[in-house]
Amino acid sequence: MTAPTPTTERLWHRLSPRMLLVHPVHEVLRQIPLLIGAIVVGSATGNFMWTVAALAATVAFGVLRWFTTTYRIEPDEVQLRTGLLQRKVISVPRNRIRSVQTEARLLHQLLGLTVLRVSTGQQAKGDAAFALDAVRAEDVPRLRSILLADSLAVADGAGEQQPAPGRLLARWQPSWLRYSPLSFTGLAMITAAVGVVYQAGLGAALQHSRIAESGRDTAERFGIVATVAVVAAVVVVVAVALSVLRSLVTYGNLTLRRDAEVLHLEHGLLRRREQTFDMRRLRGGTLRRPLLVRLLGGARLDAVMTGVAGAGEASLLLPPCPAETAEAVLAGLIDNADAVTGPLRGHGPAATRRRWTRALALPALATVGLLVAAVSVGVPFWAWVAVACLAVCCALLAADRARALGHRVDGQWLVAQAGSIEQRRDCIAAAGIIGWTVRQTFFQRRAKVATLIAATAAGVKHYRLIDVPAELSWSIAATASPWVADSRWARR
Repeated sequence: MTAPTPTTERLWHRLSPRMLLVHPVHEVLRQIPLLIGAIVVGSATGNFMWTVAALAATVAFGVLRWFTTTYRIEPDEVQLRTGLLQRKVISVPRNRIRSVQTEARLLHQLLGLTVLRVSTGQQAKGDAAFALDAVRAEDVPRLRSILLADSLAVADGAGEQQPAPGRLLARWQPSWLRYSPLSFTGLAMITAAVGVVYQAGLGAALQHSRIAESGRDTAERFGIVATVAVVAAVVVVVAVALSVLRSLVTYGNLTLRRDAEVLHLEHGLLRRREQTFDMRRLRGGTLRRPLLVRLLGGARLDAVMTGVAGAGEASLLLPPCPAETAEAVLAGLIDNADAVTGPLRGHGPAATRRRWTRALALPALATVGLLVAAVSVGVPFWAWVAVACLAVCCALLAADRARALGHRVDGQWLVAQAGSIEQRRDCIAAAGIIGWTVRQTFFQRRAKVATLIAATAAGVKHYRLIDVPAELSWSIAATASPWVADSRWARR
């Protein structure tokens, strides 16, 4: 497949013929449950033609995908046509394209191919997503320049001034792997694997297997406590290894680069991914600091950008890395170091009391329950120790949440910080805020505080300033958005 030129871009183009080697393999992998069923039926009936027929149909379907997939680029839209029995055309207006992502699995890389995805900011998934699977890797820059013409502007020979050289903002370092085990990704992978085994009906078979019998004999020989401790240690070691391996495979070789008004993010070892963002749509950034990652001085950086989902992998610019690196990158992107690392204004004693009251409510209820139980039936000593430990943990959590709570506002930037288990600092461009909401619960009204919500078209769409003094809520909004000062609510 050759990248379209201005004179041929309106023609229908096919994907690279090399995909005739990729589609059948991917279809076989996707249809593994069907093939297993065919093998079972063939074994039960003694007729293995069932297996041959299922495999042949799967491969044929993969081949037909290439013959039935075409695309073209119109002056005002890009279209993708797919399907054999049921033809489908996906049309995306070019002025709605917000970013272009590329992805290459190992087989794609071996064949020099890349999957190119076009994003408009809508949550299009599955068959509704616009994805060219796959184009030649050398054609990607040309296609990207066409799809993001307003951002990249790389018309050959157009203009005498050469674009400014790109600037590398961050590069992945092996030391970043120390934050990987703190995300509990490995434990989630183990839990998911166990769930798949039991959903497949293999749990009952494993209970009566030699492995299970050997495990029960070992537990009887060494004791339940020792066996549980060993199993827990093995699970922790495996979870840590899986977390580190996943982080290495997913984010290895990460580079974040800025070329004029375009931001390029590339990462991955076995599965290479590249995202291109239009810097003109950037409305700020979010520093996420989960508790354990923060204890090791780390942070994750997400982009707040129109047309890009504000959570998950879509908005990620930097995975957990040293906080200084994430802060420096964000400060460079928004050109405001004070918004990223500057001091914040606290929300006053009422907000602090609410942090402590909500955190200590559970230990207080547990203490009352133990007192009632002690009068009636008695309570073991370890229960009091457990409640005391719970109270200490909740007190530390309350102190951390109270210390983190704050905001900063001026005519250009709104900064909001809150949280402890996952502390986040949102830096939002005031020009991108399109609405304000002040909310008060019954208990907030009694404490004379309110939650101020800034609405924007970027990121997660709404950003909260929690428990600000009620009398300051509308003045904060008016400082960031002068048009709020004309409302009757701001004059109350």
